[in-house]
Amino acid sequence: MNTYVPPRFDPTRVPHLLGTFAPVSEEVDVADLEVTGSLPDTLDGLYLRNGPNPRFTPLGSYLYPIDGDGMLHGVWLSGGRARYRNRFVRTPALVAEERAGRALWGGLESMIVPDAEQVGPELAGTFRELPDINVVRHAGRLLALAESACPFRIDTELATLGREDFAGSLPAGITAHPKIDPVTGEMVVFCYGLEPPYLTWSVIGPDGTVGRGPTPVDGVDEPMMIHDMALTDRYAVLVLAPAFFDLAAAMAGGSFLAWRPERGTRVALIPRDGGPLRWASDEAFWVWHTVNAHDDGPGADAPVVLDYVQWNRLTVGSSDEDGGADEDGGADKDGGPADGGLVRARIDPAAGSMTRTLLDDSRVEFPRVDDRRIGRRHRYTALATATGRTDLLPGEYDAVRWYDGDTGTSRVWPAGNLSVGEPVFAPEPGHGSGSGSEERGHWLTFATDRTDGSSWFLVIPAEDPASGPVARARIPVRVPLGLHGCWLPTEE
Repeated sequence: MNTYVPPRFDPTRVPHLLGTFAPVSEEVDVADLEVTGSLPDTLDGLYLRNGPNPRFTPLGSYLYPIDGDGMLHGVWLSGGRARYRNRFVRTPALVAEERAGRALWGGLESMIVPDAEQVGPELAGTFRELPDINVVRHAGRLLALAESACPFRIDTELATLGREDFAGSLPAGITAHPKIDPVTGEMVVFCYGLEPPYLTWSVIGPDGTVGRGPTPVDGVDEPMMIHDMALTDRYAVLVLAPAFFDLAAAMAGGSFLAWRPERGTRVALIPRDGGPLRWASDEAFWVWHTVNAHDDGPGADAPVVLDYVQWNRLTVGSSDEDGGADEDGGADKDGGPADGGLVRARIDPAAGSMTRTLLDDSRVEFPRVDDRRIGRRHRYTALATATGRTDLLPGEYDAVRWYDGDTGTSRVWPAGNLSVGEPVFAPEPGHGSGSGSEERGHWLTFATDRTDGSSWFLVIPAEDPASGPVARARIPVRVPLGLHGCWLPTEE
């Protein structure tokens, strides 16, 4: 039995297990939420969000946002009313831990795994699955997504149906940020691994079948971490920052990710038609999340425009020793700031070069656009942002920001005592996705009051977002600050 526990790990000192991040264990159902203001009648569907939520006190380490059981939080909207349900994503490891009544697997950095006596021969010596990052719907499947592994399929009432490997065509799984082309209906995915091929990409057709199986990305000869991607009409766009997996260091008790800025950052432009790979390179920077991308003209040599949130280096994890870091790059391991902002890169496929322009230097993360604009020009980017107060935990935000790409200006709604999550756009039905459609709808998010722990579902009008929510639905339990979600209109 492996009983090794790294020294000095104290869960009570991990920022992402405290305050507005603290996990909850209760699963609840509420048929009719208390609402302040009026829920728009045009909102008919499900707002769903995933996020790390350890079912039991973690062992050995806790690496936010990768560690933690997935918990789905759903708000169903119809006829101006709302209901709520939350459910854990029940992986085999979570089921085994629920039988034991305690954690059996350690955090990723601890290397603690159970033996056969604890969990049986099938799970013995394995690492736990962690579908806790994102949730998407494609081809009738509702998928809870992990960092780089098989997703888990969920039913419409959030019950776990099981691991999804796409009829065996994607046995290694996919990452947490696939992109769905709103025109073709294809879902383009990628996956990284610790063994060759270190990086692959695939395409899942609108009917859910895998049209292109795992295809190696040439020129990647070491295991590295890539969290997100972007999509254009022609390309799948991957930003390869110099964040390399270091298994030797991890086995010796160090970090399993090494930041090597001397290697610089490369961008892979992968032709969706299977044509030759294009590369561009620049000085080192890190990207957790892209905003969107588009081809700036016809022809294979036309530039690609990529918007993203840039950080000066990778930060990940939240240990009791270093004070924590987070998916938004809020602090480096040495305690210094990981400066970043909203950036636009213009990539020249022929020259293999890129130029970067800072659009907004505010501290921002969790960027979203109207999903109907994925791969095409968009106007508005919504982001979680910070107003400058000093009492926020790493990765905690107290405002929502909207950047207007046409005017180069931003509008902000300060949330006061509320800590806000990722904003998701719900378009108004019947108005298409053409000019002006990005202002016809609402931005949705969860928020938690730092003073009393109460949580709310917020509905913010797209035509005047700085005016704040037109409706707030009181969630009966605290919703821990989490990661990514989606709007699933009923008519789909």
